[in-house]
Amino acid sequence: MNAGLILIIIAIVIVLWAVSMYNGFVRLRTRAEEAWADIDVQLKRRYDLIPNLIEAVKGYAAHEKGVFEEVTKARTAAMNAEQSGDPAQSAQAENMLSGALKSLFAVAEAYPDLKANTNFLELQRELSDTENKIQSARRFYNANVRDLNIKTETFPSNIIANIFGFVKKEFFDLEGAPEERENVKVSF
Repeated sequence: MNAGLILIIIAIVIVLWAVSMYNGFVRLRTRAEEAWADIDVQLKRRYDLIPNLIEAVKGYAAHEKGVFEEVTKARTAAMNAEQSGDPAQSAQAENMLSGALKSLFAVAEAYPDLKANTNFLELQRELSDTENKIQSARRFYNANVRDLNIKTETFPSNIIANIFGFVKKEFFDLEGAPEERENVKVSF
């Protein structure tokens, strides 16, 4: 083999490697964006359920106005944070909303008729299902972000990442005490 042919083969291999790396980054970035969209869908579902839940509880606990206002305010803050697309800001707002929902369920526990109301029970089941879907979507998002971040930082793929501007993404982390990381528990 002559030296020119060897150089051409090496150049082709390098180009194919770079194309493969680039396509891998595009795939990972797209998966992370898809995962973020999944979180977005579940959060919107949650936001739509909350007003119905509040209305169901309001009829029984009209004097608990502060709790309803707190939940409504936290829901609005979470919706605004979610629109920003910033995982850290969204996680903080979601923590506030989870705390407000815990207060709402605590109020609901004080009313035996409400606990037996089928509308309330169905809304509670839907909200619980939504919380599980949000948790699953967060795990899916974080797994994709992890894969993208690893590939962005490891050699030799970090070379392609730097050349084409692929950057790390933030994880969707929950802040606060360990007990705040648990699902909302409601017992009747």
